[in-house]
Amino acid sequence: MRFRTTPLPGCVLLETEVHADDRGFFCRLSSEAELREAGLGSVAAETSLSYNRRRSTLRGLHFQRPPHEERKLVRCLRGSIFDVAVDLRPGSPSHMAWTSAILTAENRLALFVPPGVAHGFLTLEDDTEVLYQISPPYHPDSAGGIRWDDPRLAIEWPAPPEVVSDRDRSLPLLADLQN
Repeated sequence: MRFRTTPLPGCVLLETEVHADDRGFFCRLSSEAELREAGLGSVAAETSLSYNRRRSTLRGLHFQRPPHEERKLVRCLRGSIFDVAVDLRPGSPSHMAWTSAILTAENRLALFVPPGVAHGFLTLEDDTEVLYQISPPYHPDSAGGIRWDDPRLAIEWPAPPEVVSDRDRSLPLLADLQN
């Protein structure tokens, strides 16, 4: 794996090294040893799959409150997504900044999202599947989120969302979260 930095410290794009021949290809999707060596930590506690029937489906922006903050490794297995991370860490040099990446089945990129960073995505194609590796285990009482369209963040989504859950639509704005 190759690690590419993003504008958010600790938020890293992972490139897989594909070994192809006439049978097809093989690639390692994650390595706990390489993640630890890069200072990112484990993501092996849980693995989840999100299937999204329609293009322009939005999920997020989600995070876990302390002491149950998550590290996520997010990868698109089918279709494509506009993947977003928002730095909510007080004292971070990129506090309240966001970064994005296009993750596709073809480019095989993955986004590592560190603790204290909210995550969400918008599907760019119908029938998109997203794989999450997450650590530590999910703690429902620590779940939180912020609105995808918060004007303070001014995220430049590539298209307006057409499918948004009631839960995600009713997430608070940052101003309300901080009060």
